[in-house]
Amino acid sequence: VQLQASGGGLVQAGGSLGLSCAASGLPFRNYHMGWIRQVPGQEREIVAAIHRSNGVTYYPNSVKGRFTISRDNAKTTVYLQMDGLKPEDTAVYYCAASRNVNWHVAVNYNYWGQGTLVTVSS
Repeated sequence: VQLQASGGGLVQAGGSLGLSCAASGLPFRNYHMGWIRQVPGQEREIVAAIHRSNGVTYYPNSVKGRFTISRDNAKTTVYLQMDGLKPEDTAVYYCAASRNVNWHVAVNYNYWGQGTLVTVSS
């Protein structure tokens, strides 16, 4: 299984950034997909997740209204659009896949990509 994330970088506060994650080696349509971030010394935080088939999404309050997750099952790719970025959004962002019914919980993700660094300057 490979989850190849791309699109991270440096952006000023208030700016936007888009991430994408190309999946291979798994039946993409059978997996819920999520974006999970981690800051060194802190717990992993799921910032967006999307159901495998019905399009239902989940966002924690920390990013609700600013982040948007989407997926293209034909391209086996999941996206994360991040707007209104804040310095506290700085983290390594991981793309991950889950078949767990509790797909809004980071610990329930089985497959993880390599991560991409997002840095938001103030």
